[in-house]
Amino acid sequence: MTSVRDLFAFSAFALVAFWSSLCAGNGDVDALIALKQSLSDPSGNLASWDPYLVNPCTWFHVTCNGDNRVTRIDLAGLNLGGRLAPQLGNIDTLQYLELGLNKIQGSIPAELGNLRSLIAFDLFNNNLSGPLPATLGNLKQLLFLRVNDNSSLTGKVPPAVLSLLNLRQLDISNTGLSR
Repeated sequence: MTSVRDLFAFSAFALVAFWSSLCAGNGDVDALIALKQSLSDPSGNLASWDPYLVNPCTWFHVTCNGDNRVTRIDLAGLNLGGRLAPQLGNIDTLQYLELGLNKIQGSIPAELGNLRSLIAFDLFNNNLSGPLPATLGNLKQLLFLRVNDNSSLTGKVPPAVLSLLNLRQLDISNTGLSR
């Protein structure tokens, strides 16, 4: 027969496990809110990104896995300006980062080289400047890197990026980048 103490202990454990699963995405929320704050969004596309919601999986333009971790951010063509937030590099489950066809400016943060699950990285047709960070060479799963049509990106593509074994497409057309 189950004692009240055992039942209480089990209930407390179940509650902690449930709460932990809900809060697993808090780091993801922090990174997404940092991105929202670093961007200008004249059309209000990011209005559903509420820092008080523990689970970002209900937000528009965000996709999650079964563990409520962010796997995709699709903000392509939303007329966004501003800069990329380095905190995005903290979303270690991110596979698709789609930010093309916007007005994002500034440099590509080196911290984005921490996105080791990233498969597709689209920054094409923005106003980005400076070099490609060498840390992008850490993205061993990367298949697609499209930074084309950012005329102020300059310098040589880092050798570590050129030697990524899985990379199928590196588009640097209409930039100041060279191989």
